[in-house]
Amino acid sequence: MTSANQLTGSVGILGGTFDPIHIGHLAIAEEVREALGLARVLFVPSRVPVHKPGRAVSPAEDRVAMVALAIAGNPAFELSRAEVDRAGPSYAVDTLETMADEARAAGHEPDLTFILSAEAYAALPTWHRPERILELCRMAVVPRPGAPPADPQAMARRLPGADRRTVLVDGPQLDISASRIRARVAAGRSIRYLVPDAVIAYIGDHDLYVDPSPTP
Repeated sequence: MTSANQLTGSVGILGGTFDPIHIGHLAIAEEVREALGLARVLFVPSRVPVHKPGRAVSPAEDRVAMVALAIAGNPAFELSRAEVDRAGPSYAVDTLETMADEARAAGHEPDLTFILSAEAYAALPTWHRPERILELCRMAVVPRPGAPPADPQAMARRLPGADRRTVLVDGPQLDISASRIRARVAAGRSIRYLVPDAVIAYIGDHDLYVDPSPTP
């Protein structure tokens, strides 16, 4: 569950597997927060990532712990357990509906901004109930190195009204991926400056990613 206090004001939502969370995630969240004047950004680790079926993912509590460590220094960043505490697949639409309902129950009109990459945005029509997602939030889309730029007008031809619910943010294009970080750990290589120091320590203390075959 997400607290009512977390849902006051303009709230950004950055979901993901976070296996592990890295500097790219943090930079994107800060860029969108500043560009759109968001009160806070909620980091929402997924429990059962629907876009990675059949692939090994680190335990949810490890990923939650790493997120908490990574965002500890930014008072505008907060952790939400909305998905890890909910059974079943981690559908974005379910998370958004829950957050909107909780905000209204606390007497606040929900003002939600879903943060995603251009690559993820291109796949939005394949998501669970994408039309409802657009009703519940606006989409803040950041560029992804190597991926085509987001095209809200083209998206509107597949999901009517998507262009009116999409904001393009010229975010930092840091070519960092969790899969590369895991591979470097497995190979005994440094991941300094790719993830926060506290997360590096957690990975080492818990022997994460010593197997080179986890999910991409």
